[in-house]
Parts: sequence; C-alpha cells; structure tokens
Amino acid sequence: MAERKKLLLRIDPQVYDAIARWASDDLRSVNAQIEYALRLALRSAGRTPRPARDSGPGEAPESAPDEAT
Repeated sequence: MAERKKLLLRIDPQVYDAIARWASDDLRSVNAQIEYALRLALRSAGRTPRPARDSGPGEAPESAPDEAT
C-alpha cells in the first residue's frame, strides 16, 4: 500500500466540534471521520478515485471469469 499523505488542515472550531461529535457517534477518530466525509463527497460528485493498480511484473490484471458454454 502506498504511504498515506499528510495534510495540515485549518478548520473552523465549530466545524471541528461537529465532526468530532459525528466521529464519536460512529466510533471513529476525527481523522478517520474527515476521510470518510471526503470519500462521501467524492462519491456524490462522481469523482471516486480508482483503486491503485498493484500488479507486479508478470502478473495479469484481474478479469471477469469466463462464462461456461
């Protein structure tokens, strides 16, 4: 897995408090809750990132199984 990016975020204290409460309700850290909210926003905007391709040399990409005839 690729190393995770670090991000310094300046945020309004009231927004932070709301996210912290939401995170607590969902049993997540504030960091995980922010990432979750960003993923929801990406999905609703139709901008979900594609998964990274990790196939090494000589490995075939995953494909759908052949249909039986």
